[in-house]
Amino acid sequence: MNDVDARMDRLRRAARYRYQQLVNSEIERGTLDPDEVREERRLLAAADVAAHARARIEEAERRGVFEGNPYHGKPLPGNDGQHDPDWWIKSKIEREDIRGIAPPALALRTEDAGLDDALDALSVESDVRDVLEDFNARVKEARRQLLGGPPVVTPMRDVDAELARWRDRREERAAAAARSAAETAADAAAARPPRWWRRRR
Repeated sequence: MNDVDARMDRLRRAARYRYQQLVNSEIERGTLDPDEVREERRLLAAADVAAHARARIEEAERRGVFEGNPYHGKPLPGNDGQHDPDWWIKSKIEREDIRGIAPPALALRTEDAGLDDALDALSVESDVRDVLEDFNARVKEARRQLLGGPPVVTPMRDVDAELARWRDRREERAAAAARSAAETAADAAAARPPRWWRRRR
């Protein structure tokens, strides 16, 4: 900050102080409503914070701080427009791959998000049923515990419905693999020269 900026900053602080003193005296005399003054101060403080944030961002842009940022001009990952009070801890757990120490509510949410993939990695139906029943038991136990922390909003899984979905996904994968194998065989056959082109021995 140069001398001119420092002087202007001191003038702004002095003007703000004199304004606050004047407002306080008017409140004491009863010519101003204290509630209205508090609301105005709140709005001014919010405007100051927003202006300060914009100034810092513009300064950082001039210094090239955001160059090479993979999210430049793109929406932040995980921002679906809905407020999630646990966004920071969930992002930290995912970013740093923290396991075993998260609150049950967050651990179950993370597990629920990847449960289908975990089930698809199993090849025996009884194993799929065991995993689903264990997951439901842990959701039920987490709902019973009153240890504070975020609420458990993870739904339990319908075991029979999930088994049906698992079978459907397995059949779709098998059919896709068969189609891919047939296409590969067809491409290989098309790449071979006709039999009458081959030399006779």
